[in-house]
Amino acid sequence: MDYLTVSAPAQASFIEKRSEFIGYISPVTTNDEAVAFINSIKAQHRKAKHNVYAYILRKDNISRYSDDGEPQGTAGTPVLEVLSKRGLTDVCVVVTRYFGGILLGGGGLVRAYSHAASIACDAAKIMDMRLCHRLRITTDYGLYGKVSYLLPNYRTITLDSDFGSDVTLEILVTSDRLAPLMKDLTEATNGAASVEDCGEMYGDFSDLNDSPEKN
Repeated sequence: MDYLTVSAPAQASFIEKRSEFIGYISPVTTNDEAVAFINSIKAQHRKAKHNVYAYILRKDNISRYSDDGEPQGTAGTPVLEVLSKRGLTDVCVVVTRYFGGILLGGGGLVRAYSHAASIACDAAKIMDMRLCHRLRITTDYGLYGKVSYLLPNYRTITLDSDFGSDVTLEILVTSDRLAPLMKDLTEATNGAASVEDCGEMYGDFSDLNDSPEKN
């Protein structure tokens, strides 16, 4: 299944009634990685009143959270809901709170922790991970124009290109577009282009999301 995650750690902060909320987000793929990230943030902020967290993992469909001393349901749950609503997985968010002396109330805490998680997500680069195939296409220069004309129709990602005695391209194409692309390449080159399927994998197609569909 396709999924959304983040490419690298990011953070953002704001102040609400003198309390500082710092949202941290990081990619994680295992429970141990999530715990290590949480502990690293706690180590940075030993004097903070609270280090609330939530994380979601694809493996074993794990989701966990902690209010870390805040009233039940006012902290960890809102952070987890932000991740769920955004469709993010393999991510962990920790929200550190330095108490400013003014109580926010239950509703205020929910809004504050939700906002901290949201701005942390906004600060990160979101990756649109899709099941795809890595193809190695080899063709002569005479057919290269036909091949390069076809590829944008299938919203492929070019990983590498080698212009030697022949042209060799390494591309990613989503699994649902593999068969029609292979068919079109065969027809356009009369079978002269060599297409090697290097296997199925996940690739980040987020940079194509703002491009218009050409298919």
